[in-house]
Amino acid sequence: MKRDGDEAPISASQIDRKPEQTTSAAELGEKEFQPNSTSAGSPLHCDGTKEELRRAETEPPIVGDSSHQKLRSSPARQTSVAMGEINRAEYVSVGELPSPLVNNAKKVSVLPLVFLIFYEVSGGPFGVEDSVGAAGPLLALLGFLVFPLIWSIPEALITAEMGTMFPENGGYVVWVSSALGPFWGFQQGWMKWLSGVIDNALYPVLFLDYLKSEIPVLGEGLPRVAAVLALTVILTYMNYRGLTIVGWVAVILGAFSILPFAVMGLVSIPKLQPSRWFVVNLKDVDWNLYLNTLFWNLNYWDSISTLAGEVENPNKTLPKALFYALILVVLSYFLPLLSGTGAIALNRELWTDGYFSDVAKIIGGAWLSWWIQGAAAMSNMGMFVAEMSSDSFQLLGMAERGMLPEFFSQRSRHGTPLTGILFSASGVVLLSWLSFQEIIAAENFLYCFGMILEFLAFVKLRIKHPAASRPYRIPVGTVGSILMCIPPTILICVVLALSTVKVMLVSLAAVAIGLLLQPGLKYVEKKRWLKFSVSGDLPDLHFANRDRTETLVY
Repeated sequence: MKRDGDEAPISASQIDRKPEQTTSAAELGEKEFQPNSTSAGSPLHCDGTKEELRRAETEPPIVGDSSHQKLRSSPARQTSVAMGEINRAEYVSVGELPSPLVNNAKKVSVLPLVFLIFYEVSGGPFGVEDSVGAAGPLLALLGFLVFPLIWSIPEALITAEMGTMFPENGGYVVWVSSALGPFWGFQQGWMKWLSGVIDNALYPVLFLDYLKSEIPVLGEGLPRVAAVLALTVILTYMNYRGLTIVGWVAVILGAFSILPFAVMGLVSIPKLQPSRWFVVNLKDVDWNLYLNTLFWNLNYWDSISTLAGEVENPNKTLPKALFYALILVVLSYFLPLLSGTGAIALNRELWTDGYFSDVAKIIGGAWLSWWIQGAAAMSNMGMFVAEMSSDSFQLLGMAERGMLPEFFSQRSRHGTPLTGILFSASGVVLLSWLSFQEIIAAENFLYCFGMILEFLAFVKLRIKHPAASRPYRIPVGTVGSILMCIPPTILICVVLALSTVKVMLVSLAAVAIGLLLQPGLKYVEKKRWLKFSVSGDLPDLHFANRDRTETLVY
C-alpha cells in the first residue's frame, strides 16, 4: 500500500517474497524477531539501501499474539482521512503482493452487490405479513419506517466504515479480532456462521411450501426430503461456479421478485381507502411476533462484509451498494404493505406467511397471484445463494487469518471457497428439520450476540485508534458513535428478553460449543494434527498516526 508520510516506503519489488507465500501460524509464534537477519525468505530480506535496513533494524517488534505476528521491513506511516472522504489506496501492505487468486477472479461490481445485499437482508416482502397479523396495519407500516432508523441504518453505516477499513473476506470476524482479540473474533465467526446456516435451512423448505399447493406430494415424507436435498445441491452448485454468477443471478431474481408488487401497487390505486392504514389496537398486539418479524426482515446488513475481498474497489463500491440496497429494501416492504392494507378490508387472522398471494388475487386476479407465488419461490432461491456465499467466504477468510485449518482456505478453479461451501451446505441439510418459528427465533438469538460484539469492536476502535485510516467514515465523533449504538443495543436486549426458554437454552448451548471449539482448535494447531497458516497475501492490520505505529491485532 502506498502510504502518506515523511519517508518513502519500500516498494513491493524490493522485497524478495513470493506472492503465494503462506506462513504457518505455529511457525509465526516460534520465530523470534531478528533485525540483522537477511536470509532468503526472512521478513527483512530485501535489496534496499543501508538506510532502509537501518530503519528496519531500529523498528520495534509488533506486540501481539505471537501466533499471528508478521514482521515488517519499514514503518507503517499513514495519515488519517477526513470524515466522509475516500482513501483510494490499495489494501496491500508494504512488501506484499496482492493475491494472484483474488486478482485473477472477476470482481463484483455495484449492481450485483446491491442485489446480493438485498437478498442477504430481504428478498422482498415475503414474510412481512405476520407484522399485520400481530399488530395491525398502522404499527406494521410504522414499524417498517421506524425500525430501519433504529437498526438498519446504524448497522449499514457500521458495515460501510468497518468493511472498507478491513476489505477482506473475514469481514466482521476481522473487526472483532482487531478490537477484542482473536478469541472473541472466533466466537463472532462461530455465532454468525451458525446463525447464517440456520437461516439458510429455511429457504429450501419455504420454496417447497409455495409449490406443495400445486404438487401435494412435496408436502411431506420421502419426496419432500428428496426435494430439499436436490434443491440444496442445485443451489450449492451455483455458488460453486462463482460469485459473479451468483451476483447476476441475484439481479435477475430480484427484478422478477419485485416487479409483481410494483404492478400490484398500480392496480390497487383505485381501491385504496387511506382510513384502513390507521387501524390499531394496542391492547391486542403480539409484541414477540411483531418485533421478531421486523428484526428478521431488516437485519443481516453486515453479512456482505465477508465478501469485501471479492468486491471491485470496495472503498467506493461497498458504501454505495449499501446505500442503494437500504432504499430498495425499505421500499420493497413499505409499498406492498401500503397497497395490501389499504385496498382490502382488514382481517388480521388472515395476515400470515404467504397471504400476499391472496391479496394479489383480490386486487388483480389469479394471474397476479400466480406471479407473486412464482416470485416468492424465486426469492427463496436468491436468499439461499446470497447467504451461502457469505457463509462460505467467511470460513475462507477465517482460515486465511489462521483461525481455521488451512484446508478451509482452498478455492475451486472458479475462485470460490470449496470447503466452506461444502460445510455450509451440510449444515443446511442437517438443520432443515427445524420449524419456521424455531429457525427465526434461534437465528435471531445468535445474531444478537454477534451484533453486541460488533458494536463493542466499532466503538473500541473509534476510541483507541481515532487516527486510523477509514476510507469511509461515519460523520460522527466518538460520542456520536457511542450514542448511535445505544438504540440498537436496547432493541437487542428486548429481542433476547422475549425469547422462549427453549430457544434460549438451545442458543446458549450453541454459544458454549464455540467457547470450547476455539481452544480445541488451538490445541490441534499446537499438536500439529492439522495445518494452520496466515496467508502471506493479507496485510498486517496496521494503523499509524504521526507519532507511533500500532497493530490492531492483539
